[in-house]
Amino acid sequence: MKNPAKIMAAGILAAGLTLTACAPTAQTGTGAEDGATAEAPESVNVGIVYSKTGPLAAYGEEYYAGLQAGIDYATDGTGKVGETEINLTYHDDGGDPDKGVSIAKELIGKEYKILAGTTVSGIALKLAEQAEQNQILYISGPAATDAVTGINDYTFRSGRQSVQDVATAGQFVKDLKGSKVLVFAQDNAFGQGNVAAVEGVLGAEGAEVSDILVPEDVTEFTPFARQIVDAKPDLVFVAWAGANAGSMWQALEQQGAFEAAPIVTGLANKATYGAYGAAGEKISFLSHYFPGAGQNEVEEFMIDHVEKQGAEADLFTPDGFVAGQMIVQAIEEGGGTDVDSMVQSLEGWEFEGPKGTTTVRADDHALVQDMYQAKLVQKGSEWTPELVDTVDAADAAPPVAAQ
Repeated sequence: MKNPAKIMAAGILAAGLTLTACAPTAQTGTGAEDGATAEAPESVNVGIVYSKTGPLAAYGEEYYAGLQAGIDYATDGTGKVGETEINLTYHDDGGDPDKGVSIAKELIGKEYKILAGTTVSGIALKLAEQAEQNQILYISGPAATDAVTGINDYTFRSGRQSVQDVATAGQFVKDLKGSKVLVFAQDNAFGQGNVAAVEGVLGAEGAEVSDILVPEDVTEFTPFARQIVDAKPDLVFVAWAGANAGSMWQALEQQGAFEAAPIVTGLANKATYGAYGAAGEKISFLSHYFPGAGQNEVEEFMIDHVEKQGAEADLFTPDGFVAGQMIVQAIEEGGGTDVDSMVQSLEGWEFEGPKGTTTVRADDHALVQDMYQAKLVQKGSEWTPELVDTVDAADAAPPVAAQ
């Protein structure tokens, strides 16, 4: 059985198929003897656990919209795999791990063999435990914690993980060996986790990693901004969450930190684009996704589908879309009841997703995918992301989780 990844990393962005599945009649292992195949079930229940409410409800909404699009794409709009109907049921975890576990246990008690979802890392880890204990398939959603990768044989992910964010940040430096990378973050578990992630990923590439950790109750950021300038780094990695982010960015801009070195942080969803103020056009953003970044037909389908439903594609829409593709792939190969067959069908699977060629790594179930470098451009009163460069999936791939 696989073990959790040993590299520590915290989420930077606040947390954390072939074209048409013209599926042949799905087969299950239930009741089959001597190599015979059982008839495909009329329907397969798939439990979607996500934050419809709670602090990450906006991310849950993005995931939900993407999932609808992904199922439609992978089934050519039928909602079926062969003659088997995919019955998606939706359950609100509210951002509460205990509630998420309670939902999972209830669904497993009703003989659900496939669960997917959640934007909350703590919930994803709990659902992964349930998947292993009950030997059901679990496909995690946008939750970014690296610990999901390689945690057990039954758990997969449909989004990126924190190490991929950090690896993307490292692409802003031509040669990391001997480069001075400074982590600027709050002095709390989130900030300390990001320091550990940068040390683990970029430090392993030869970077000299240092940090400036700011107490959470600070309201005057000028002296800390000056410390960045005085440190003369080659790259500044900012990991920040909270209501004082605007004041922090203003201080960095006023003290000339952007002239001292490239400053990199994660691009979150559309609602945050205006929060950087005058610094917005000076920040170098690493990005999991923004609309238009993928530049392929699958992404075009996703964006069009979401807009027809009255929503907009955003940061975690691809995570839902890919979950839909993975669910269809698993049902096509395992009938929705043969868990071992479903697991095997996903391991090593390479397909075209909204971010391009995507691979479920067989060794530890990491989702290897392109990442992006972006900038924000102000157009009138609106801020819009523009693609600077695509970081190849191999260059952003996380280390294989220790076995």
